[in-house]
Amino acid sequence: DTKKTRVKLPSGAKKLIPSANRAIVGIVAGGGRIDKPLLKAGAAYHKYKAKRNCWPKVRGVAMNPVEHPFGGGNHQHIGSPSTVRRDASPGRKVGLIAARRTGRLRGSRVSKDKE
Repeated sequence: DTKKTRVKLPSGAKKLIPSANRAIVGIVAGGGRIDKPLLKAGAAYHKYKAKRNCWPKVRGVAMNPVEHPFGGGNHQHIGSPSTVRRDASPGRKVGLIAARRTGRLRGSRVSKDKE
């Protein structure tokens, strides 16, 4: 008559829901898959091979100057400021783009709740 169904939830509570509702019972498969570490490079290789070309990530300072603005030099150092202006050309725009501030966060942030 009422077209309602009584459902017992995992918490033990009973809830009335309309009988016309549809639901899937159970949990999503594959839960906890990312808890297991990728123990070797081959596992990461096959993982990202199926997804997209984003592995391995090579640092800019490890490249040659023709490949990256941070590349080259006799030691692996950037050599120029890593901050770059917003209107820089597309090949130059790497690092901290239009950074408002750089460096360590110094000092303690004062909260107004104490007052």
